[in-house]
Amino acid sequence: MHAATSEQGEKVQTEMNLVAAESPVPRHVAIIMDGNGRWAAQRGLPRLAGHQHGTDNIRRITTAAAELGVKYLTLWAFSTDNWRRPKHEIDGILRILAEVIERETDELNRQGAQLRHIGSLDGLEPELRAAVLAAIDRTRHNDRLILTLAFNYSGRQELIAAVRSIIASGTSAAAVDEEVIATHLFTRNLPDPDLIVRTSGEYRISNFLLWQSAYSEFYFTPTLWPDFGPDELCEAVREFGRRDRRFGGVHGDPSAAPLVNR
Repeated sequence: MHAATSEQGEKVQTEMNLVAAESPVPRHVAIIMDGNGRWAAQRGLPRLAGHQHGTDNIRRITTAAAELGVKYLTLWAFSTDNWRRPKHEIDGILRILAEVIERETDELNRQGAQLRHIGSLDGLEPELRAAVLAAIDRTRHNDRLILTLAFNYSGRQELIAAVRSIIASGTSAAAVDEEVIATHLFTRNLPDPDLIVRTSGEYRISNFLLWQSAYSEFYFTPTLWPDFGPDELCEAVREFGRRDRRFGGVHGDPSAAPLVNR
C-alpha cells in the first residue's frame, strides 16, 4: 500500500509540474470550501468529523497551490451565516481552528507562506483571537504564498463596512469611484481573484467576494472539499487555462496584474 501511495503521489507531482509549465496559472485562486457535512454524512460520521477532515485538507491544497506557482490563495473557512448553526457544531469548529493555528503555523512559516485574515475576529475567545493575530504577525514577512482565511466573513457585510468607512473618512459623494471603494474593502491589499473554485456541486457564490469577483473565472466541481486534492486543483487550473478571459468584451485586461505563468 505504501508503494501505491508513493506512486500516486509521484503521478500527482508530475501532473502539477506539467500544469505549471504548460498552463497559464492564475495569480489569485479563491476557494469556497463546501461539503464537509455531506462528506461526513456519507460515511455515517458526525458533522465535526467532516470539518476536521476538511481542515486537514488545507495543508495539502496550500502546498499544491504554492508548487503550482499560485501567489495568492484565499480560503472561505467560516461565513457570518454559520453562526446560525447548532452551538455544539460552532464550538467544535472553533476548537478545530485553535488546533490548526497551533499545529500549522510552524509549517506555514517553513513553507514561506504569509497568513492573512479577512472578515471579523469578533465572537472568538480572547485566547483564540490572540493566537490568530500572533500567527499573522509571525508570518508577515513571508512572500512565497499569501494565504488569506476568510473567517466570519460576508461579502455584503464587507461592502457595508466599506461604505461606512468611506463616509467616516469624509470622502465626498462625487469623489467615490471604484478605486475608492476597493481601498476600503477587507481585500484592499490583495488583487481580485482570477479563479474562484467551489466544491460540492453547488452553483452559487453565496455572498463570497461579491465586489472582487466581477471578472473572475468560476470552476464548480461535485467533489466534496475533504476529497478535493492536488489533482483536482490541477484540473481547475488547467480549465482556467482553456478560458478566453474577457473584461467587458475586451480579450484580456491590460490593467490587470499579470498571471504567474504564460
